[in-house]
Amino acid sequence: MSCRRFNSRLVLLGLLLLSLAASSAWAGTGAPTVESRLAELEAKVNAAPGIDNGDNAWLLVSSALVLMMSAPGLILFYGGLVRQKNVLGTMMHSLVLMGVVSVLWVLFGYSMAFGEGNAFCGNPFHHFLLRGVGAVPNPHYGATVPEESFMLFQMMFAIITPALISGAVAERMKFSAWLLFTVLWVTCVYFPLAHMVWGKGGYFNWALGGTIPVLDFAGGTVVHISSGVSALVCALVLGKRLGYPREPMPPHNVVLSLIGTGLLWVGWFGFNAGSAVNAGKLATSAFAATHFSASAAALSWAFCEWWQKGRPSVLGAASGMVAGLATITPASGFVSIPAALMIGLAAGATCYFAVTRLKARFGYDDSLDVFGVHGVGSTLGMLMLGFLASTLINPAVAITWKRDGQLVSLAGGVGQFVNQFKGVVFTMLFAGAATFVILKVVNGLVGLRVSEEDESVGLDLSQHGESAYND
Repeated sequence: MSCRRFNSRLVLLGLLLLSLAASSAWAGTGAPTVESRLAELEAKVNAAPGIDNGDNAWLLVSSALVLMMSAPGLILFYGGLVRQKNVLGTMMHSLVLMGVVSVLWVLFGYSMAFGEGNAFCGNPFHHFLLRGVGAVPNPHYGATVPEESFMLFQMMFAIITPALISGAVAERMKFSAWLLFTVLWVTCVYFPLAHMVWGKGGYFNWALGGTIPVLDFAGGTVVHISSGVSALVCALVLGKRLGYPREPMPPHNVVLSLIGTGLLWVGWFGFNAGSAVNAGKLATSAFAATHFSASAAALSWAFCEWWQKGRPSVLGAASGMVAGLATITPASGFVSIPAALMIGLAAGATCYFAVTRLKARFGYDDSLDVFGVHGVGSTLGMLMLGFLASTLINPAVAITWKRDGQLVSLAGGVGQFVNQFKGVVFTMLFAGAATFVILKVVNGLVGLRVSEEDESVGLDLSQHGESAYND
């Protein structure tokens, strides 16, 4: 027995020596080494058909920039605008969504938004747990980047959209109600709307076989109008904060809000220019349009305030910047720089009067002016885009859409304005009605508002048991 074992080991040793000798001889004749073969394999993987490393790098950077808009951008912007006793509660509204929405996105969110389905929603099981979403590009959404990169980029949009709504319910909504509301809202409103506007075969998708060609480059309908209108409905259903509008409720720290504004502006370059899904000239054009619209809107808002109140406020200029960014979002990949300046100037003035006059006229308590800035601003941007879309900036608008087999240009004009108007009205009605129903369901299950005592104490202590400042 031991002899046989010894012979077997001897045979194996002999075979190993022979293989090593053969390998040495093969290497001596110029055959590839293990290291060279591994390097060749890695090069092939990196150079897979359709993958452009520059495009992929830009999309990943853009994903990080958009996430930065939620935290710390929106967290600081909103956190500075509320009273001191509600800082952490307001920040938590955005922070928690980075976890909640990310998990929903993996489970069924991406599939509902970008999976195969009908004109209104993707099949939630098509990419369940991101099945089939990996390194291979999806030519419908990004032919030069891994679909996994596209998935990550779009997830950041899904995170920040419900976070915007939190500005309307600040200082009075239960945290448990907020969690349940956002789970239902992204599932019933955001995911289907993203599919309708951006998903293959979506009802409003101008580039991938939709029924009504609505131009929306980076989320005028999907992100800003949906969140703005939903925020208004939330404000109306929840009612006013205790003491509003009799008691002054000034921002507790404008400096935090200004830091947040700067982070939002920088992050918005990823939001809009990243929506080109490549690092080419369209991304550059969207980047430029984003910057100049925000610049013009900041000046427009400031001068309106100066004219109306005798002096421009720092917070007003910051609000104008955000208004310009929200308004240019749907148009950023379709309009020229002069058009972007025009949109920005209109955005600053329009949103200023929406926040000051419209809100006062109807008496609703949209705590941080989500509807006045995002809802009104992006509605304006969507409609102006109907007249300003340029084939020089985005030639695809002239060579993509077909009606009865014939190409139809979607360049600016009355026809495209009508298409944009239809998209805006549908989004408002859909988001508004769905939000109202969701709020009623949440109220029936856990209740929406904190008690008067908890509201007086503040959400930091009553909902989270901690304080932002412990001097």
